[in-house]
Amino acid sequence: MVELGKLLLSHQPSLSIHILIATPPYQAESTAPYIAAVSSTIPSIVFHKLPKVTLLPSTDVTHHEFLTFEVLRLSNPNVHETLLSISKDYKVHAFTMDFFCTVAFKVAVDLSIPPYFFYTSGVATLSSFFYLQTLHNNTTKSFKELNLLLNIPGVPPVPSADMPKPVLDRNDQVYHIFINNSMYLPKSAGIIINSFESLDPRAIKAIRDGLCVPDGPTPPLYCIGPLIADVDRRSGARSNAAGEGAPNDCLMWLDKQPSKSVVFLCFGSLGLFSAQQLKEIAEGLERSEQRFLWVVRNPPSENLSVAIKEQSEPDLNALLPMGFLERTKERGKVVKSWAPQVTVLNHDSIGGFVTHCGWNSVLESVCAGVPMVAWPLYAEQRFNRVLLVEEMKIALPMVESETGFVDSSEVEKRVREFGNKVKWLGSEP
Repeated sequence: MVELGKLLLSHQPSLSIHILIATPPYQAESTAPYIAAVSSTIPSIVFHKLPKVTLLPSTDVTHHEFLTFEVLRLSNPNVHETLLSISKDYKVHAFTMDFFCTVAFKVAVDLSIPPYFFYTSGVATLSSFFYLQTLHNNTTKSFKELNLLLNIPGVPPVPSADMPKPVLDRNDQVYHIFINNSMYLPKSAGIIINSFESLDPRAIKAIRDGLCVPDGPTPPLYCIGPLIADVDRRSGARSNAAGEGAPNDCLMWLDKQPSKSVVFLCFGSLGLFSAQQLKEIAEGLERSEQRFLWVVRNPPSENLSVAIKEQSEPDLNALLPMGFLERTKERGKVVKSWAPQVTVLNHDSIGGFVTHCGWNSVLESVCAGVPMVAWPLYAEQRFNRVLLVEEMKIALPMVESETGFVDSSEVEKRVREFGNKVKWLGSEP
């Protein structure tokens, strides 16, 4: 949202951008330095931190999506009060909300403020949410049970099990929240999306032609991407990292590697693997004999509050196979928890990217001209994989078992393909 604010200010410097931040029930405050930095350098962007809400004792805090929706629902009165307060000093021209924040749509309408959505994933997934009510009406089964290809306007046939994870189970209360949210998309004043015309032209055309909402209006679609977060934001958030695998250390290591020779493996802040899966990745990397830079995080915690908060640095010697770091030190680098991804992807030594298919990572890789291996983990990432592999043909799929586990031989195979430049993009996987 900050990057969108910066873009708007670059075209209309007289604007004042006000960003409302809902406070989760637990927070690591990892964004506080960034917010302070933006506030001090761009006074036209003003942050409003909404009061912390109190969850009911019966709230299921283990369900991340539901917890998010519940916090936003309970924050709605605070959104109303904050908008009223802002309106006393400014003329509010638009209220722009994330798709998750649809519960605030009515607040904007009640205050006669035009409501816009800022959709931060790709156009293809937006197409699927426009079309979600139609898909819902065509079956009584959950997507995870259908075992068929779904035909969505502007999108290649999508396996039903690859629909965004929150809508896979029809019996999940979050499924019905997404159904409800999707019905507000056509009612908005417009949809701003972090993509660009040449990246996904079929889905863009399908939406603009009204194919995704066959019985209703389609609002204007504004492709304003690619918006890439400032490198300084990410490096600043980890500026105190030190020791083995610190960000500057990995960049100096990349400086010593040949052009296009290194495979970068990074899976986002919530992309966590079991200890067993980490060992399989390590074994595959070692056998591949390719240069690699790998960001390793601790395995997931069953405690959601711990999983979301900043975690302790991983013990690489305990997590990885015995002797792995020593045996691969001449051609591999393991970084603890975080790396400056934008800088890494734009480094001349990077020749490939193994990614979880989060949309920000996809855009960063596309803008850097780095081919991908798609290894989706959560949210809409399996849907993104279909797009990257079948439609855009800029990624190869990481083949996984029914449980989502990937063995070392598959890791070895895909990493070798980067190095050997064999059977690469546009060919059969």
